[in-house]
Amino acid sequence: MSDALYDLVIIGSGPGGYVAAIRASQLGMKVAIVEFAALGGVCLNVGCIPTKSLLHAADVLDEIREAKRFGIKVGDVNFDLAGAMKHKDAVVKASTEGVAFLMKKNKVDVVAGRGLITGRGTVRVELNAGGEQTLKAKHILVSTGGRPRPLPGTPFDRQRILSSTDMLKLTEVPKSLLAIGAGAIGIEFASMFRAFGAEVTVVEALPRIVPNEDEDVSAELVKAFQRRGIKTLAGAKVEQIDTSGEQVVVTVQDSAGKTQQIGVEKVLVSIGILPNTAGIGLEDAGVNLDGRGYIVTDGYMRTSAEGIYAVGDCTANTPWLAHKASAEGILAVEHIAGHSVNPINYGKIAGCTYCTPEIASIGLTEAKAREKGYDVKVGKFPFSANGKARALAQNRFGFVKIVAERQYDEVLGIHLIGPNATEMIGEASVALSHEATSTSLLNTIHAHPTLHEALGEAAHALEHGNPIHL
Repeated sequence: MSDALYDLVIIGSGPGGYVAAIRASQLGMKVAIVEFAALGGVCLNVGCIPTKSLLHAADVLDEIREAKRFGIKVGDVNFDLAGAMKHKDAVVKASTEGVAFLMKKNKVDVVAGRGLITGRGTVRVELNAGGEQTLKAKHILVSTGGRPRPLPGTPFDRQRILSSTDMLKLTEVPKSLLAIGAGAIGIEFASMFRAFGAEVTVVEALPRIVPNEDEDVSAELVKAFQRRGIKTLAGAKVEQIDTSGEQVVVTVQDSAGKTQQIGVEKVLVSIGILPNTAGIGLEDAGVNLDGRGYIVTDGYMRTSAEGIYAVGDCTANTPWLAHKASAEGILAVEHIAGHSVNPINYGKIAGCTYCTPEIASIGLTEAKAREKGYDVKVGKFPFSANGKARALAQNRFGFVKIVAERQYDEVLGIHLIGPNATEMIGEASVALSHEATSTSLLNTIHAHPTLHEALGEAAHALEHGNPIHL
């Protein structure tokens, strides 16, 4: 069976694929999207959306436990993981149904099955319902995403050695959890399950947790986690995992070279992702992959094969972020349509970690700015001196840090840890995309009382050496 010629066939319906499909339809293209699982990819089904649903449950639980300080008396507080999972599933269902509606609204043909590139402009689909269908296209966009990477020598067993996907299927809160990897995924699950009642340990091979963040942010998170009873071991190497007994015994060599054994009920491995690029015909189509299997693209998301583009987590040397994938999808489609587009500046994409306290950042860290040779100046303001944070009783930890260069006063990076940091980063994103200076931030009048005032105060510290309210 062969369909009419499409302008664009997209393989994969995550935030890169489905957003690209919508934009292509808006530009008048005839579009088909191939997906073997639920629409929305990892983000909507087993990533961003479900985890944030459960993290909100953790936040509500923590707030109820602190209710007494606000004059609210509650009885014993019990957490029902099944109830939280039910809400999570409802949120996921609504989100995927929303994508299905958008595909129908934008007249995008959805083909349920696995796509294989079999020639120039040809995608053969092994249909979920049985049989095959061949799609012809002027252009192909690969948006197949990635999957959790297992620890070498220790595959996921779905029972005690878990991926992030497995964590979303738990029916009981484990008594103890060890997270291997202290990036966003490991830290979020550590924070979440500590609120749910688990004893939690985080192990990170690099010298500090959340290693991609500014060093001051990493140090602040360690202090916040210590207060919450979360143990962190940075600069530590996992030497062995023994699953033969009642507990999983993890042998860890710490940063001082001392070996210790940690017995836990569950182990979360969160050390990154592997690209879903095998078995879909890329090499035969002439698409270059890097040494790890990621697709090599140029600034317009073109691969080495004419007519084939790629976006999202399956591409090389870009951050694993849903909003980045969406931006790439739009850029690729507009380039196909002949629009004048500019390559993405990956150094100015915000990243968020939804732990407690929240973390968000954009641009260069202080250390990276100095490495690049900038004459750096820094402004910092703690949430302990912010009136709104005090009112929320969320002023114990956190700060805003602005990194700028002296010669032209340009803001190079903004780093937040504290309440609502993942929402506040929006102002920072606009600031960097518009090449803000410390002076322009200083002259921006922030409403009172808000958490956003901390950004204005950090700008005062940057420009004048001292903030106003500290």
